[in-house]
Amino acid sequence: MRSLGRYLVEILEANGVDLVFGIPGGHTVDLYRGLEKSSSRHVTPRHEQGAGFMADGYARVTGKPGVCFIITGPGMTNIATAMGQAYGDSIPMLVISSVNSAGEIGSGRGRLHEPKDQRALIRGVSAFSRTILDVREMEPVLAWAFAIFSASRPKPVHIEIPAALLNADASAMPPARRFSLPPPPAPPADAVKEIATRLAAARQPLIVAGGGALRAAGAIRPLAERLGAPVLMTVNARGVIPGDHTLAVPLTGESGSVIELLKGADAILALGTEFGPADFADTLPATARLPGWLARADLDAEQLMRGLLADLPLLADARLTAEAVLAAMPVGEPGNVGARIAQAARQGVEVAMNPVLPAGLQMLDMLANTFPDAIVVGDSTQPVYVGCTAYGAPQPGGFFCSATGFGTLGYALPAAIGVALAAPDRPVFGLIGDGGLQFTIGEMASATEAVTCARLILWNKAGYSKIKKYMANACAAPPGVDIHTPNFEPIAKGFGWRYGKVSSMSEFAAALASPGKGNEVIEIDETSFVASLAGDGA
Repeated sequence: MRSLGRYLVEILEANGVDLVFGIPGGHTVDLYRGLEKSSSRHVTPRHEQGAGFMADGYARVTGKPGVCFIITGPGMTNIATAMGQAYGDSIPMLVISSVNSAGEIGSGRGRLHEPKDQRALIRGVSAFSRTILDVREMEPVLAWAFAIFSASRPKPVHIEIPAALLNADASAMPPARRFSLPPPPAPPADAVKEIATRLAAARQPLIVAGGGALRAAGAIRPLAERLGAPVLMTVNARGVIPGDHTLAVPLTGESGSVIELLKGADAILALGTEFGPADFADTLPATARLPGWLARADLDAEQLMRGLLADLPLLADARLTAEAVLAAMPVGEPGNVGARIAQAARQGVEVAMNPVLPAGLQMLDMLANTFPDAIVVGDSTQPVYVGCTAYGAPQPGGFFCSATGFGTLGYALPAAIGVALAAPDRPVFGLIGDGGLQFTIGEMASATEAVTCARLILWNKAGYSKIKKYMANACAAPPGVDIHTPNFEPIAKGFGWRYGKVSSMSEFAAALASPGKGNEVIEIDETSFVASLAGDGA
């Protein structure tokens, strides 16, 4: 018999899914039975939150949805945080879970793993949540999910299947097929012409790139160079043009120079950015209307009407828009004003940094110089905060983190595992603090089991130092921030990871220069590391 669980896996495979993250449970036995004769690989995390973070990292690199198989009840509450991060960052994630069987759903009788209303729980962190009640629903609901992933603003999707239905007979269903999905919307020709005309005539043109523009990098760089226009990159757009490019502005809006950049531009093309407070540090409400002309392209019609209202809002794909504008742009000699403006904006941010932040920025720059094709996955920790503030990655998608958007802790380790599985031939670094690592430290076992090659940079500051300073500045006694910090060396080695500890930039450089096989922890003590740079005159 061909069960619904098997039919589901066949549909996923027909649509390019070759990797599934999940933890088997009694309510998903028939779902896992569908994987038994499958060519898809299964990776077992140690916690469902880890499964979601791994799927998130995998999706960012491949562009394909990260797929998770999750049990009802605690499995779904565990993965909800990871779905929240993916929702905030517009990452495609497909979460397929069990639910209690028909007649048992919401009974309140205390059945194993019984949630009161699982879909209500997940609705706030998903594009949609749907219960499958008939085998004939499986294909159209999955097609709906894949259409969201490919042709609109991607977000997590949740599909739940009653446990008893997973073993239902699906033999009569047709062979699984690849979906014929709608293409993402292209910009209208008249809008493209107006954008090209205004940008070409502008004295200070500006391009603003958000996470939705990552796959438009091939058109954004030549467009910026033809115009001589700075490219302001939000955190999720780092590397759209290389960080060392003369037109690169990899900055967040907490700097006054970024707002001045926006105010000084007389024509702006914004691609795939929500103009949100995470990237502009709550400074945009004061500039709800900019002096210059603004065109915005986004896949989300509602998002186009939030934040800065555009003179020309386009419900269109960022890549298709950038390519069309580039093709319509007249050939001319770009000025050098844009490069000077970009340089001034970058310098204005770096001058105002406290001593800890330049250390993190130098560390990130060393990573970029040593491994230009590296992917750096950040958690919520000091070097990542400065990365958000002023780090420009060498390649699109070369730096992303959980410090913005939903703002989770413990993300970097499992997300780096997902990245390492997606890009086994590229250097992969997770950058995490000692507090954040303790959220998901068990996933070190998952990496060993999956035979990945990831390098974890552990920034040890012995507690929640950022929150401690914030509380002190607010004149609040800071309880709960001086947490116990374990000895990470035996923990790392116990999980089968190599381990090294460095206390200066030269030692860090030496550690980077000697990569070995498998996974590695490079621990950095913040106090000694920052002090060594001060001693070097840095």
